[in-house]
Amino acid sequence: MIAIVDYGRGNLGSVQKALARVDASGAVVVTDDRHVVEGARALVVPGDGAFADAMQSLDRLGLVDPIRAHIEAGRPYLGICLGYQVLFTESEEFGHAKGLDVLPGVVRRFPAGLKVPHMGWNRLQARAPLPLLAGIPDGAYFYFVHSYYPEPVALEGCVTATCDYGVSFPALVARGACYGTQFHPEKSQGWGLRLLANFATLAGGGTPAC
Repeated sequence: MIAIVDYGRGNLGSVQKALARVDASGAVVVTDDRHVVEGARALVVPGDGAFADAMQSLDRLGLVDPIRAHIEAGRPYLGICLGYQVLFTESEEFGHAKGLDVLPGVVRRFPAGLKVPHMGWNRLQARAPLPLLAGIPDGAYFYFVHSYYPEPVALEGCVTATCDYGVSFPALVARGACYGTQFHPEKSQGWGLRLLANFATLAGGGTPAC
């Protein structure tokens, strides 16, 4: 079972439909039940909106510790947009808010002078081969909507793919079975579906085909 975590943020329906389309091997459920989250073989945490509100919702639902435990156990996790940003230590959005602190770093607003949000299609440049990007050409376009981006302090043991929008930022991070994308694969048409299919394969213990 792949569990999509419902904490009141994001278009969960489009993520569920996209995953159900590419994952014929098992169930895809949307849940805010910590017991379902604890028993899932893989977690997908989408989301958009404010960082602090997201963390407050996860805490109120009792999901912070189960999500951390899931990642620490090496089970597959995919954070999308805000679900990616909350992996970091903190965000400077509306002051400072603490994240899950799985990845060391700060989520910062794009510098003054850049149009925000960063909205639309942009290219992804992989720094090294990534199973999540198997079969996807380097420089493929994905769909972004965000005003803040993660600035890692250090990403030891991580592999990244970057995007340029006035600054170069890690638009995708992979550490073990933990993945995060700043872009929205569910809105990124063919290459986005391929990425989700690769994640579903990884969640099932397989290796995505190139």
